[in-house]
Amino acid sequence: MHARVFRGTPANLVRLARALQRGELVAVPTETVYGLAANALSPRACEAIFQAKGRPSNDPLIVHIHRLAQLDALAHRNAAVGPLARAFWPGPLTLVLPKKAVVPGIVTSGLPSVAIRMPAHRVFRALLKLCGLPLAAPSANPFGYVSPTSPAHVLDGLGTKIRHILDGGPASIGLESTILDIRDPRRPAILRPGAISAADIGRVLGVRVRSPARKNTGAGVAADGPVCNPLGCKPGATGAMPASASPAAIAPGMLTKHYSPRLPLTLHKSLTLAQALALPRDEAALLLRRPRRAAPDNVFWLSEAGGLDEAARNLFAKLRALDVPSPRRKRLHVALAPGRSALALAINDRLTRAAAKR
Repeated sequence: MHARVFRGTPANLVRLARALQRGELVAVPTETVYGLAANALSPRACEAIFQAKGRPSNDPLIVHIHRLAQLDALAHRNAAVGPLARAFWPGPLTLVLPKKAVVPGIVTSGLPSVAIRMPAHRVFRALLKLCGLPLAAPSANPFGYVSPTSPAHVLDGLGTKIRHILDGGPASIGLESTILDIRDPRRPAILRPGAISAADIGRVLGVRVRSPARKNTGAGVAADGPVCNPLGCKPGATGAMPASASPAAIAPGMLTKHYSPRLPLTLHKSLTLAQALALPRDEAALLLRRPRRAAPDNVFWLSEAGGLDEAARNLFAKLRALDVPSPRRKRLHVALAPGRSALALAINDRLTRAAAKR
């Protein structure tokens, strides 16, 4: 089997909608990252997602819908859903709600809640409408590896495991959605940071929204993956997450180690060009912004001017491009994003998990 990439033409969308209706897998573009989609109401189709990705059964899936009426068939609505949907859907916000019996247990890892999102990507929305199904779709990559933001990334990781990839161009945001737990609308809590902030949500709901624990926001790093002063500590070990039988997480993207390149990764609170120049030549530096003077060939950057929108959009693609363990490159040093904005927290969450030990 080898995947074929389909342009988003009307004929191809019909073809891929029929494939989904038959229970097949289709890699799909979203504004966040590329997802691996299957009929969310079919346990067999969803099982194929887990098999293709090597994903452990304790990591639930997000269900994607085309219109709000579909949510009512999948989950128990509460007073928070309407205002949040009006404010943020279609868009990069996932809501965790009590599920209805129609949602298979494999989708929710046996939990009584389900994560639901209405994506904004035009091509994916057209496919959702055509197939008429809610689609479960985690990131379209081998489990635990850096998320894909282009069809080429999907081909690289799953090209021999799936048959269909829908090309919708590069992801415009580049980081996974904000996940919000609103099972109790009086106590909303962000489970995974993304482009939509706790403050954005709080203004809509008129209540305080809890943010993730500080150790997963970049203000600090989990105990097994410490933030380093430049050149000042050893990095965490790398390696794929094992398919453990630990208790299910309430939402995806909450494992300590995730989004991880094969190359050892060291995080820094800040990393200047001068500090990068002091690194050994077989170690690379990934800066937030392009240096103002010429840099050697082991120094890279996420943004021309240091903008977090551009940095977020480029983060996963750059980590993949630099993930070439060899005698020439043995380690990657990355600076955390400054500040407490939604994108800074999301970037630092992904970097923290990417650098964590198993």
